[in-house]
Amino acid sequence: MSAPVITVTDVVTRFGSNLIHDGISLSVGQSEIYGLLGGSGSGKSTLMKEMVMLLPLQAGEIEVLGHGLTTISRSAAAALRRQWGVLFQAGALYSSLTVAENIGVTLKEYTDLSPGLIADIVAMKISMVGLPAHAAALYPAELSGGMVKRVSLARALAMDPKLLFLDEPTSGLDPVGAEAFDQLILKLRDLLGLTVVMVTHDLDSIWTVVDRFAVLGDRRVIAEGTLAEVRDNPHPVVRGFFGGARGLIRSLGDVKK
Repeated sequence: MSAPVITVTDVVTRFGSNLIHDGISLSVGQSEIYGLLGGSGSGKSTLMKEMVMLLPLQAGEIEVLGHGLTTISRSAAAALRRQWGVLFQAGALYSSLTVAENIGVTLKEYTDLSPGLIADIVAMKISMVGLPAHAAALYPAELSGGMVKRVSLARALAMDPKLLFLDEPTSGLDPVGAEAFDQLILKLRDLLGLTVVMVTHDLDSIWTVVDRFAVLGDRRVIAEGTLAEVRDNPHPVVRGFFGGARGLIRSLGDVKK
């Protein structure tokens, strides 16, 4: 693994009396596509929200690009947020704004760029994620599920971030659309030198896209590493993912690691 750009150390998370994380620790390397895998309720999306400061840490520490999130100042936090982009599971597009307006909203809010330059950047991002130019004038209700994902990705990339956080990016897509989106993530990582954190339960993504991943279960990280390092782990949660029928069928194909 390359030098870590994200380090999670002994994170504890509770919602009332419900303990979600009990000492979570992991690290994400530079230019890595890193997966967070686990069953429903294991706290994958919660951990990602803590990484991007949407949820406060209750105990432990998360360091992102050299900044400890428990001690970071308000001004430093604002600057740090501009160095990452987030794709939420349902897209989280503004229904009253066009595609172009959705992608350009952060540029309008956080930069002094002229409207003409913002329009040029938006057009470039639309092309970058594989959408046709005419999509700029469409509204979210006029988009397919795959187009929503790509628009959301374009918005996440609008500020040229160093980090990209993806929450279930292929959820709701058909197999062809999911594979195309996975390949787009690979292409953008290589083109832009991004570090990517991906919450997923998609075995195809684990096999073909993710470099390393952590499996969350029993309120902890029960396994972390490459596919080759993790898939033979005897823990029941790991066996549930990789020892079932889907995992066995997938293992007969070409394995990336």
